[in-house]
Amino acid sequence: MYLQAEPHRKRIIDTFCALTSIDAESFNEREIADAVRRRLEDMGFTVEEDEAGQALGGNAGNLYGVLAGDPALTPVLFSAHLDTVQPGRGKRAHVDEKGAITGDSRAILGADDVNGITEILEGIRLVQESGCRHGDIEVLFTVAEERYALGGGVFDFSRVRSPIAYTLDMAEPVGKAAVQAPSIVSFSVEVQGRDAHAGFAPEKGAHAIKAAAEAMACLPLGRVEEDVTCNIGTVEGGRAANIVPDRCLLTGEIRSYRHARAMAWLERIRKAFSEQAAACGCTAEMQSTVHLQAYAISKDEPVCRRFLAACGKLGIPTPPGGRFRSTFGGSDNNHFAAHGLRGIVLGNGMQATHSVKEHTDAAQLEQGARLVAALIVEDET
Repeated sequence: MYLQAEPHRKRIIDTFCALTSIDAESFNEREIADAVRRRLEDMGFTVEEDEAGQALGGNAGNLYGVLAGDPALTPVLFSAHLDTVQPGRGKRAHVDEKGAITGDSRAILGADDVNGITEILEGIRLVQESGCRHGDIEVLFTVAEERYALGGGVFDFSRVRSPIAYTLDMAEPVGKAAVQAPSIVSFSVEVQGRDAHAGFAPEKGAHAIKAAAEAMACLPLGRVEEDVTCNIGTVEGGRAANIVPDRCLLTGEIRSYRHARAMAWLERIRKAFSEQAAACGCTAEMQSTVHLQAYAISKDEPVCRRFLAACGKLGIPTPPGGRFRSTFGGSDNNHFAAHGLRGIVLGNGMQATHSVKEHTDAAQLEQGARLVAALIVEDET
């Protein structure tokens, strides 16, 4: 057999339910970090926690672990994130007789990303129980990933030994992988005008909201190019109905598979607000943050060849549309690519993420664990 052990359904369900029962909203990952660390150390990993929590204002850091293997084989890194979105308090998993796993509708289930954590842990156990030869296994469990992957952004990548990485953090069936993701840039624009009494002396004011509206009206929003999206998501301003507003604050986001195009659209937005503000007697100041930079992994690269070989040997069916896809979401894999680590994002079987309808099933958790184990022992690089 390719692997001499099979996933333990009860163990994998117990692991999933135990971890999803822990409240772990972004910046409050202390309890789940401790639980995952204990499991890793019980499996023989050397585990370190960095200072990401201190840097980000959270209560836990990224967990980085290493299990030594055969130095003649290629090391491989697996990653998932510890945090959840809101509402993430009081989570409880319900498992039916067929293995379907749902929440209780008052909070998210937490499959994003406990699916990934569980599959990594169980996959490593399968390798250990099979006695298969393997290279060094590295794991990285990050904090604050749901906040533009902040935890991975402060991790020290100089300690990583592996040339390839698999991030288990995509709401797709096991056997699907993302090889391309966008740059994500957020911005805020503050339009500063001049207040005045709207009834007695409106001509003495400079209408900040009007200036902002004029700028928005001359900007295309939505899918502005085939691979570029621009959005202005919040608008705040004004103090009272009888006062000409002297301030308007807007926030938005740009995504693109081409980083240069994302930056070009950022400049276009800045210019539109500057010009329209000036025309209305106002000023505009923009602030921006590049959270993640775009990457693309060739299907011919070792990380993809290893994935294909593992799927083939396990007989994992090819999903509709093929094994590989692009995603317009960001993940820790953006950080990996930025630091020269060639990685792809794996489907882990979670569904309806970021909603109280989130669900998964035991069969996908088992298949994900098998895939992790196969990726560890497969050395098709």
